[in-house]
Amino acid sequence: MASGQIQELLQGPDIAESEKRALDFLDARFTSLQDIEDEAGVERVVQDAIQHSEDMKTQVPQLSQSRQVVNALIVETRASAELQLHTAQEPSLLRHSLSDELSYLSQQLVSSLGDPERKPTLLEDLETLHRSLKEVQSVKGYVQIVQQSLKLSELAVDQIRSSSSLSSVSEYEGLQEFVASVHQVCAKVEDVAGEQELHILSFLESIRERTWADMRHVLSTSLLSAAEKLHWPMVVDYLSATTGDRKAFEAAFSNMSKLQKIGKQLHSAIKGKEVAREGLYPIQALVQPISLRFKYHFEGERQTNRLDKPEWYFTHVLNVSHEHRPFMENVVQTFLSDTQYRNINAWREFTLLLLPLLERKLHRTMPTLLAHPSLLAHTIYEALAFDSALREENFDINDTTAGEPSKDGKKSEGSKWQGISDVILGRKEWFEAWMEGERKFTMDQYIEIISASDAWLIADDEGDTEDAIVTDRDLRPTNSARRVKALVEQVTDRYSPLPQFLHRTRFLIVVQLPILESYHSRISSSLDAYETLSSSLIRAVPGALGSVSDASGRVGDPKSLTSGVEGVQRLCKALVSAKYISAACEAWGEDLFFLELWAEINHRASLRSQIQAASALPNPKGGETEAAEGTIFEELIMQYGQLAERAEDMIVQSVCGEVEVGLRAHFSNGSSTQVTPNVITPGAQDDIALAPTLLGPLALLSSHISFLSSALPRTTVTSLYRRIASRLAMHIYHRQILYHGRGRITPQEGRAIRAESELWVETCQVALARSDRARAEGPWRQLLQASRLVGAEGKQWQEILDATFGVIGDEKWEGIMLETVGFSELSREEVSQVLRARSDCGR
Repeated sequence: MASGQIQELLQGPDIAESEKRALDFLDARFTSLQDIEDEAGVERVVQDAIQHSEDMKTQVPQLSQSRQVVNALIVETRASAELQLHTAQEPSLLRHSLSDELSYLSQQLVSSLGDPERKPTLLEDLETLHRSLKEVQSVKGYVQIVQQSLKLSELAVDQIRSSSSLSSVSEYEGLQEFVASVHQVCAKVEDVAGEQELHILSFLESIRERTWADMRHVLSTSLLSAAEKLHWPMVVDYLSATTGDRKAFEAAFSNMSKLQKIGKQLHSAIKGKEVAREGLYPIQALVQPISLRFKYHFEGERQTNRLDKPEWYFTHVLNVSHEHRPFMENVVQTFLSDTQYRNINAWREFTLLLLPLLERKLHRTMPTLLAHPSLLAHTIYEALAFDSALREENFDINDTTAGEPSKDGKKSEGSKWQGISDVILGRKEWFEAWMEGERKFTMDQYIEIISASDAWLIADDEGDTEDAIVTDRDLRPTNSARRVKALVEQVTDRYSPLPQFLHRTRFLIVVQLPILESYHSRISSSLDAYETLSSSLIRAVPGALGSVSDASGRVGDPKSLTSGVEGVQRLCKALVSAKYISAACEAWGEDLFFLELWAEINHRASLRSQIQAASALPNPKGGETEAAEGTIFEELIMQYGQLAERAEDMIVQSVCGEVEVGLRAHFSNGSSTQVTPNVITPGAQDDIALAPTLLGPLALLSSHISFLSSALPRTTVTSLYRRIASRLAMHIYHRQILYHGRGRITPQEGRAIRAESELWVETCQVALARSDRARAEGPWRQLLQASRLVGAEGKQWQEILDATFGVIGDEKWEGIMLETVGFSELSREEVSQVLRARSDCGR
């Protein structure tokens, strides 16, 4: 029986359940009212219930007995369950004990390498001892190899030290063969073990190289000892030395030459090893005491080691090379002629071996120089000067060990000497640092030039008559233009010694062009400002922009800055500045330095790509086989030329505009007045009196032309005068003659117009200070012809009318015009239009 059933049976009676069962019984028995009213049926039910109750009472002893049996059974079951539980726990405990024992035993077999506190196993002890034995055997082999190589090394050096005349280096050859045999054995080991580097090989190579260096040192010591007796490194007087000293020097020199020859043969036989180019051993040995002196003076703490005096160590090396040149050419060169190095130039080789002293010095000082642009620039200039001085002495790396041809007979890539300056210029970051310092310095100078109080004053002197860049000898530029030109030439002088065209191009683009572009922008902005101040808005609203300051810093009203001679003077400053720089650019472009640079830019694509972004340079279109066209400054010449043309246009506009404004009152009031002019023009009647309103425009034109004639070159003045006079002549011609209409001019007014026209020409002639009237009246000829036509009288007038309106041919008519008027600038139709303006024309 399940425990749940037992528990259910042991529970007491449930009254609610009993009542529910009784109710269910009654509901089932008495389903209707008739069943309840049936007394007999009810009585039976009651009797059955009483009988059932009696039966239950008789079963009480059985219930008590049953309970006792159940309690006994429960006690027995509990005892049995405890016994079974204890029996089941014993295998579990046994299983855990076995598991713990198994874990302990397995841990005893685990390696102790990961746990330093545990003792190693016996197997591990055996394996460790086996490995140690193998390592000891390997070390023994390594030690034996090292011992043998060191022994051979010592024997090789001793062989050189003990022999007075170098005849053999057998011990060194033995060392080299031993190293080669170890290489072969290790190559087999590497094939088995894979690509595993064996350090013993590099160690043996270092022993071999150190052995060779020790052998060289032994012979170098011997050579220097012999050279000291000749007073080396002082200037050597070889002929005055004793015969023994000379023989000792020659023998030591010969031994080192033989050693280098032997070394070249031995080392070239080593497979997989490229023989580096080395200088001549004996000359390298002679450079050693010079190197020690250089370190003593320029790399120590002596006063000669100064960062701001790079010329000291450059001059020192240059002097050493120059002082020992006779000894190298006359003595050492003779020694080399008996060796395989007979093609080597001894002096060039000696100078070449001195250059590393300067290279080492520059590498050490550059980190400090980068923080001081001025010292960096000074050092570079001195390096360039050093290179130039050596090249002037015919130094080159040809006929030196650095310029020897390779096995295929071709020169090495560095066959052309780049100069000691390439140590700095060859590194991009150092070159950029220098160029940036130069750019800042140059721009500071430029700003100082244009900011000076006299920057925009026209020079009072006549200028440098020997200045080859000025096409107009009487061109007087502004002080700023002259100083900018000098600054640009100064920059050219600074970078012209650069050996690389790439560096020259970068310097031109970054340092030099910005000066010319900035100056062009400065002149252009001044013309823009002039146009703004002289615009119609300023004239219509005086003082609209308030007071302004001109280039010299003076403050004034816009009208006073843009009108009169003072306004034209500002335009003339821009004009002469632009013309001066344009002429300078034209002359620079024809200079050999810039011609070579432009040709190289056209031939090299890398240089062409650099200048494509520079708008101030022309676009190169040449190739390697095409000749360069134009010059490098032709774009700037065009830009400055356009700027000069713009200034000329503004001068013409300003002068003509002011004169035309002054003529408005004269044209509106007519020509008659009671004032007699001081100058009576030829052919005018004495009774003609010119209008006072004409005197102002005449005086204004005279002052402008006088100023232009005094400030500008003669050719420029002539061009401006023709344009100004032509425009004014046409303006007067249309306003004073044609605009009157037909038949509006009386003969008296015609004579006045003629007198005024003649006066315009004489005024210009006086202002130009020229005795040749024909040049002065050239631009006025149309006006003069028209005024003489309207001012003609009597027979002359009638002859002109008959010829113009008659039936004669044009050629004959032109002859009559030349005879009667003096000019034939107007066409026949235009002459007829002028004649009809007279009231007495009648045609």
